[in-house]
Amino acid sequence: MNITNLLNKIYFTPRYKEIELYANRAEELQQRVLQRLLHKAAGTEWGKKYDYASIRTYEDFKKRLPIQTYEEIKPYVERLRAGEQNLLWPSEIRWFAKSSGTTNDKSKFLPVSRESLKDTHYRGGTDAVALYLQQNPQSRFFTGKGLILGGSHAPNLNTNHSLVGDLSAILMENLNPLVNYIRVPSKQTALMEHFEPKMEAIARETIHANVTNLSGVPSWMLVLIKHILEKTGKQSLEEVWPNLEVFFHGGVAFTPYREQYKEVIRSPRMHYVETYNASEGYFGTQSDPADPSLLLMIDYGIFYEFIPLEDVGKEQPRVYSLTEVELGKNYAMVISTSAGLWRYMIGDTVKFTSKNPYKFVITGRTKHFINAFGEELIVDNAEKGLARACAETGARITDYSAAPVFMDEHAKCRHQWLIEFAQMPDSLEKFARILDDTLKEVNSDYEAKRQNDLALQPLEVIVARQGLFHDWLDQKGKLGGQHKIPRLSNTREYIEEMLKLNQ
Repeated sequence: MNITNLLNKIYFTPRYKEIELYANRAEELQQRVLQRLLHKAAGTEWGKKYDYASIRTYEDFKKRLPIQTYEEIKPYVERLRAGEQNLLWPSEIRWFAKSSGTTNDKSKFLPVSRESLKDTHYRGGTDAVALYLQQNPQSRFFTGKGLILGGSHAPNLNTNHSLVGDLSAILMENLNPLVNYIRVPSKQTALMEHFEPKMEAIARETIHANVTNLSGVPSWMLVLIKHILEKTGKQSLEEVWPNLEVFFHGGVAFTPYREQYKEVIRSPRMHYVETYNASEGYFGTQSDPADPSLLLMIDYGIFYEFIPLEDVGKEQPRVYSLTEVELGKNYAMVISTSAGLWRYMIGDTVKFTSKNPYKFVITGRTKHFINAFGEELIVDNAEKGLARACAETGARITDYSAAPVFMDEHAKCRHQWLIEFAQMPDSLEKFARILDDTLKEVNSDYEAKRQNDLALQPLEVIVARQGLFHDWLDQKGKLGGQHKIPRLSNTREYIEEMLKLNQ
């Protein structure tokens, strides 16, 4: 029996039986989570404000607490970052996961507790491995090491006591030291701030390692893989790591990258497992390679609620518990967690494909966005960038739409902006540069992805002919009324249609 089979039998098999309960005891499991969270937080400032001690049922909870966005919890987060405690959650909050911003902020800072690390994020990673091994009993996963590609962290508000950074860096910093024996690169390398030297250091440290598994965001992992192949002169990654068998990926959609991964990893034995581990929590794992849906992890430190997409933004939206959702319908996800997020709308939308157990697919965001490479560009960012570019170049815009251009054979990608000008800028190049620079200023994730033009290249502006957008709407039968041009799109469906009309 190899080490993987031994660990699977001793460590993971008991967990399989617990996950089997997801199929017919979902309501019970979720109610246990809710009661545990309420009991734990009853003595916090938030818990006292809403009298958690007297909440007995989900209906009590639902009636007592309003739906929250980052704007509502931001005052509490600022106090936590300044050193106050016992506000949203009783244990000490020292870590803040930095995420893309809102309309009013460049970045969000989401609290991370010891409990959320243990009962959500790490448990999610462990379950991802467990479910993979259950599907692949011949795996030799633990005969080698895992390459984890993550971000970096820095002191919070210039204090050493508290830290802020990418979720991946927070997870890396707090890993059980024993895990470091089965992962590469070194922690020092993994937490390097600048990606270009980090990529070189990772390649140098791992080329001669026995890597069996990869974890990370598809776009950035592809950049690393191409660098390793260039450095080694190999044609495919299994020539470097012959025992490589699985890539756990998340953060951005994998579909645009699938064919490129087939080019750099040609082994038919290679597996791909999607995970959904956001700054706010670990929500799902692909449990069946033949099914792209994710299994909703319902016994972690997360209680789930769902708002029908058509109700988002309403003063009194309908809100449903997990067992009330319908298959095939888009919902905005609302969570309460062991990090002190309460009825918090994270901005992602999902659609359920199964109820026994609950499985779902991620359908997008509650607003228009581009998140092809982890940049999470929102319409408000775009409007600010365009306003400044117009002001400084004398331009006036009639309409616009933007979409990603996915990676080419050199692992390069960019955003493409199709703009109809009522008044052309004095310099199109200057206009594009100002727009790009402003987006970096207002969106920290876009700024990070654009660093050194490593993967995300300077944006491209294409001038639309006069009347293009009118003609496109006419072609779609959507002239007038409430029909609008999609400002930002995460796919190229719309912009390709527009470009054909622009010829």
